[in-house]
Amino acid sequence: MLGDLFEVESYTKRFDANKVIVKDCGKYPYIVRKRSNNGQRGFIDESEKFLNSGNTISFGQDTATMFYQEKPYFTGDKIKVLKPKNNKFNKDNAQFFLAALRKPFKLFSWGSSSFNVDIIKSQKIKLPVKSGEIDFDFMEKFIAELETQRVAELEAYFSVTGLKDTHFSIEEQQALEDYDKLEWKKFNLETLYGKSTRGKRLKSADRIPGSLPFVTAGEANEGVSDFIGNDVHVFSRNTTTIDMFGSAKYRNYEYGGDDHVAIVHTEKLPMKAAIFVTAAIHKSSYNGQFDYGRNFYAKDADKLDIVLPVKNGEPDYGKMETIISAIHKLVMGEVVMYVDRKSKATIKAVSRNN
Repeated sequence: MLGDLFEVESYTKRFDANKVIVKDCGKYPYIVRKRSNNGQRGFIDESEKFLNSGNTISFGQDTATMFYQEKPYFTGDKIKVLKPKNNKFNKDNAQFFLAALRKPFKLFSWGSSSFNVDIIKSQKIKLPVKSGEIDFDFMEKFIAELETQRVAELEAYFSVTGLKDTHFSIEEQQALEDYDKLEWKKFNLETLYGKSTRGKRLKSADRIPGSLPFVTAGEANEGVSDFIGNDVHVFSRNTTTIDMFGSAKYRNYEYGGDDHVAIVHTEKLPMKAAIFVTAAIHKSSYNGQFDYGRNFYAKDADKLDIVLPVKNGEPDYGKMETIISAIHKLVMGEVVMYVDRKSKATIKAVSRNN
């Protein structure tokens, strides 16, 4: 059982979001129940009295979101901390443990259960063993091989798509340099793109297997919960969805949506401009004001104000395209460097072992 492998600690300090400033950079990460970015909301500076130790697993008590935390961190009061009892547990085998951990918790409906210490400790997981003991060596080698395989796939993808070209054009370089000089203006979402549309409920039991992505609330798989063949309204590609929590996502494909999803009709915009607008929407809608008790709906989208760069008082979609293009190259540059580093490390390891 999980309790045989980890100490499960309840966090006692509650950080009031209205009083604690979550910084973009700081001394320690702040971990919450979100499913993206390793559960990290930002960084905060706080008394080390409430600091959690690194080399542990953060666990969302009513979402079962779990991540390996290598370094010390703070959490909110809805996070449990799993501290390993075996000193062989580390970042090289943690992902294997997480995969095993997530399996039993799939039996619980997301958001419908609160996982207290006893429930977490009582869950059973399967791990590889050797001579009756947990085979940490196998887990580490297995994860390393998977990582090597994924890196090779990324390299092949880069070669086919030409994404290794991360050099900025003159316009992109200028857009980055002039970013702080941009003129910005607030706009109402309905005024710009018309009334938002609400999806329609489709219970899991009524879904017919098919090829149409069906979008619901949540961060996992970008909110795509199923692929269906039902006769539902199909929303256009190049649009933006906002789920019940206010999380906005750009969709470059046709899809269906349930009643917890609002669709903003950005389909007439250039693709990269629509991505920029989605980011502006997310910044305005996803900052804690919507949750299970206060859902985001299409009517909320119509009242939402967003801030965009302007030219002559109107949204400057051309500038937005250029900025997103430059950011894309910045991100891809980091990915390419990561892949190169991993490839060199793999070659070095193989050479050392031969």
